[in-house]
This record gives sequence, structure tokens and C-alpha cells, in this order.
Amino acid sequence: MSNRRAPRALAPLLRSARLEVFPSAGIVDQVHEHVPAGRTVTVTVTASPTSGLDATLAVVERLAPRYRVVPHLAARMVTRDALPELVSRLQGLGVTEVFVPGGDAAGTAETFDGALELLLALDELGRPFEHVGITGYPESHPGIPDEVLVQSMWDKRRHATSLVSNMTFDDAALGAWLRWVRERGVTLPVHVGVPGPVDPARLLRMATTIGVGDSVRFLRKQRGVLARIALPGFSSTGFVRKVAALAADEGLGICGLHLYTFNQVERVEAWRRQQLDALEPLHPGRGGRATGP
Repeated sequence: MSNRRAPRALAPLLRSARLEVFPSAGIVDQVHEHVPAGRTVTVTVTASPTSGLDATLAVVERLAPRYRVVPHLAARMVTRDALPELVSRLQGLGVTEVFVPGGDAAGTAETFDGALELLLALDELGRPFEHVGITGYPESHPGIPDEVLVQSMWDKRRHATSLVSNMTFDDAALGAWLRWVRERGVTLPVHVGVPGPVDPARLLRMATTIGVGDSVRFLRKQRGVLARIALPGFSSTGFVRKVAALAADEGLGICGLHLYTFNQVERVEAWRRQQLDALEPLHPGRGGRATGP
């Protein structure tokens, strides 16, 4: 795709972009204040090993009446016996999609061992959710070899409907990873994980307030993220345009953007809408502030 055509592909990606938040004090009020209500707007809610799934579900319950909400069901935080009740509770809230990672928590004898085991259990319950996302790692996982990761995606592919990629900063690496995944027979559509244009200083301050255990994990996992977001050459705007260019190749299967907000919802949502406003002449009546995403 030429750079001249990339903006046309970018508008639908931005319009349908998902916003990821994690459960913390005030996050529901932030979303309500800064994200226009509508069931076409998707907000995903992470799972905190320190706070437990109850914190995730509390946020989901408050957001579900106004938005399309996708809870993260971290497998090693879900007890086997509690799964039917959990599914019923989410269905009662109108939840039609879940995201199933293994999670950072240490599993117990009562919890699922990993994402695949939880996916199989959901199948046994009759596939209660229309859409199920699983994790992908365009820039590798710090503790798991790439071949193991792609095998895991292969094993889970029949029990899921999409991949949600971990955060990435390199469009060349993203394109190479997508081709590699497709060559190995994993054809699930991909929501590309993109860091929103957040303030690194606020990101660091926020990381120290989300619980001692979570903060340690966050800083260990996001150490490189903090550095790369702060680099003068990185721009969320420039990067999503490169993702839009990749999305023109239908064989890569990019279906959307997954925006990591780090709970800086106001800043990330304002940026998303500003980008759509700038593209509005290309899509009159669809991308502007007045019409919403």
C-alpha cells in the first residue's frame, strides 16, 4: 500500500480500536467521562493477580450497560469449580466476548493450568461466548521461545476467534511475525497491540500505585516499554499509520487495533478522536467528533 492510501485504511482501524484498561480506583469514572457511550465501543478490562478477578468483574459490571466490554479471564486466576458461575454472571451482563491469557498469577491445584485448559473447559460449557481472544507475541516473550509460542497458538486456534497481540513498536517485526504465524497455519484475525501516546512519567507513577506485587511485575515486564515510549523517535501516530499499511495485505489478517491506555484514558481517547477528525475529509460524516467511533 502506498503512503497516500494508508490514511484511508487507518480510519476504520481507529474507529473500531479497543481501549484496554486495568481495574483501579477511578477507572470507571474516567471511561464514562472521556469515552462516548455506545455498544460499538469496546473496552477490555485486564485481570490483576493482586486484586483478583472480582476487581475485573466489578469494573465490567459498571461498564457493561454503556459499552461492549471484554473481560480478561486469566486462566491461572480462574478456579475450575467456579467457571460455570463466572460464565453465567458474564452472560447476565451481556458479555459476548472474553480474552483468555494464561496470566501472571501462580496457579494452584484448584485453578486452570493455562489458557488452553480454560478454553477446553469453555468448549465443554457449549462455547458460551461468541468471540474468544488469545495472546500473540510479535516481539517475542521474555521467558518463552518463539517456537513454543506459535505451537501454543496452533493448539488454541480451534477454540478461539481472534489473536490479540502483545504490545509492539516495530512494523517490520510485526509484518514478519504475521507472515511467520500464517505460514504455520494460524489464520485467526489479529488485533494489533499498540501503545497509546501516554506520558511516561505518569506511567511510572501509576505503576507504583497498583499494588506492590502488581507493581513489581509491571515494572519488570514494561521496563523496555517505558524506555521505548520515551524515545524521541517513537510516535503512536506514525506507528498506527504503518500498521494501516500492513493491514492492506489481507493475507496478514489484521482486523483492528488494541490500544494499551495504561489507564491514561483521557489522553489516549483524545488522541484517537483527533486522528479521526484529521481523517474526516476522507470519510465525511463517519470519523468526526460529532458522529463518534
